[in-house]
Amino acid sequence: MRTDVFDFDLPDDRIALHPAAPRDAARMLVVDPATGLTDAGVKDLPSWLRPGDALVFNDTRVIPAALEGERVRGDLRAHVAFNLTKRIDDSTWAAFARPAKRLQVGDRVHLGGTSELCFAAALDATVKAKGEAGEVELAFDFAGPTLDAAIAAQGQMPLPPYIALKRGADEGDRESYQTIYARHEGAVAAPTAGLHFTPGLMETLAGHGVSQHYVTLHVGAGTFLPVKAEDTAEHKMHAEWGEVSPETVDALAAVRARGGRIVAVGTTSLRLLESAAADGTLKPFKGDTAIFITPGYRFRVVDLLLTNFHLPRSTLFMLVSAFAGLETMQRAYAHAIATGYRFYSYGDASLLMRDRS
Repeated sequence: MRTDVFDFDLPDDRIALHPAAPRDAARMLVVDPATGLTDAGVKDLPSWLRPGDALVFNDTRVIPAALEGERVRGDLRAHVAFNLTKRIDDSTWAAFARPAKRLQVGDRVHLGGTSELCFAAALDATVKAKGEAGEVELAFDFAGPTLDAAIAAQGQMPLPPYIALKRGADEGDRESYQTIYARHEGAVAAPTAGLHFTPGLMETLAGHGVSQHYVTLHVGAGTFLPVKAEDTAEHKMHAEWGEVSPETVDALAAVRARGGRIVAVGTTSLRLLESAAADGTLKPFKGDTAIFITPGYRFRVVDLLLTNFHLPRSTLFMLVSAFAGLETMQRAYAHAIATGYRFYSYGDASLLMRDRS
């Protein structure tokens, strides 16, 4: 498909720079291809679900993957910044560099302080490789858990560029850019639909008879990348690591057998579930997925999708258009923009019913 059909005008002030407080105070647009649009709030989610339905959450945990420091080349110094994107081995990470033109293979980068009392204050690395689009490989002096601790001490939360270009990350983002159920470290971007959940909302949903299940997909920085190709067939997705356990597969099979619906919390949960059902049946899954969902895709697992509002020409807007229908989502987004819904990671939510036509 031509990617320009997924374009729309999004006013700059519709991109949320801060989250709603409390988390579940965000608005929620209910989108039903059969009946239309309904304005609601995230707190209303239990009333839109049925006893016996199942919510599937992504329990990945975001690491503070945004690092700043100096490139050191002899006596020359230059400021550089990195967003770590994927661990390659115990001491090496792939990253996006800004500005990449300041870097050469073999350069040393200093990403911390100079305190001799704290190992994490001196996070140093060597540029091991460099690509053509700002991507680099950093070989750190530390490895394993020591490196993880150093990154945690020196890094900031990796806010999307649409936010980071307007404000820096602060200590509040360490909590607000993390779901309350985050467990397994490895993501460099948050599964943002899950940011709306509070302990109180989780308890209300459980009391309503909606079960809660977990998968893990370590969200990569590719979620921030725009689609530059003119046709979706020419776009290459970045792979992300995920796992669906046998226990979750069995639990969701039981939900389906009882007539319950599978509700994916976020596009990350949906993409992982659909990857695990590539042959038509949900099975345990552990490994990389680069699934790219566009209109025409036949969904095998997910019945409803809770997700935030996405950017023009993004793979995520293509995914929701496949799920609820392109014309339906174009109407939904036009309504959201006209009525002041907030977009992207810290923005409002939408609850999408699958297009059964």
